[in-house]
Amino acid sequence: MSGSVNAELLVLRRRAATWILLGIWTFLGVFFAYILPYALNPEDALGLEEFLPESLAGTLIAGFPFFGGVFAFMLGVFALGSEYDRDTLKTLLVQGPGRTTVFAAKLVALALVLIAFVLTVFVGGAIASVVIAQIEDAPIVWPSAWLLVRALSAAWLILAAWAALGVLLGVLTRGTSLAIGLGILYALVIEGLLSAFAESISLLEPLTQVFLRANGYSIATALGAPAASIESSGPGSYGGPFVDSIQALAVLVVFMLGFAALAAFALRRRDVA
Repeated sequence: MSGSVNAELLVLRRRAATWILLGIWTFLGVFFAYILPYALNPEDALGLEEFLPESLAGTLIAGFPFFGGVFAFMLGVFALGSEYDRDTLKTLLVQGPGRTTVFAAKLVALALVLIAFVLTVFVGGAIASVVIAQIEDAPIVWPSAWLLVRALSAAWLILAAWAALGVLLGVLTRGTSLAIGLGILYALVIEGLLSAFAESISLLEPLTQVFLRANGYSIATALGAPAASIESSGPGSYGGPFVDSIQALAVLVVFMLGFAALAAFALRRRDVA
């Protein structure tokens, strides 16, 4: 198993899409959390304290439930879907490892790579917050270690749930193009529109409470994400409903495990060719 995981990590490291997604996500995560709102007008936007190191956890995690989720989703699609596009899955399976071993190794490697997707954004955000603090001559006070651990863990879980959805669609569609299209359709149209209409149509509210974005933002707000940044984040804007953080945590774990289990079942039951 360890050899298979190392092989999958090598594949992810050598795949250009991994580095492209990581670079774009890190830049956009820091740009929309710090650079753009601070450049426009910090006082009218979120207040200066939201750009300082002490608010690092809440300010950054606000971008994970949607923008970060989209990048993790695409990474998950490439992890399995590209094997179908390049017709390499059959070659991989005849080398010795069974389908379950291959699939599990891909998931473990993907989970490890998602750690980098979390850490790079937090490191970039930390640098940006220190620069702003020096510009404003404000004290540099970091959040508690426990808050940072919870924020990092929650950010990883949010990305993992989206990545698991990408893996599932990559297996079901046996490719990348259609899977990415379906994922964007789900994120923008299904979750976006139904969440927007939830306030006026009461029947939709229970449904929206189990969406990935709703539960992701619920965890983010519990960790200090400013409501103003969530409600004004463009296509990813979200005004509710919010759920209890324990429920949000449970829903994301269920989605992550459920998507992975369905993908594993489909991979085992269907003919690869």
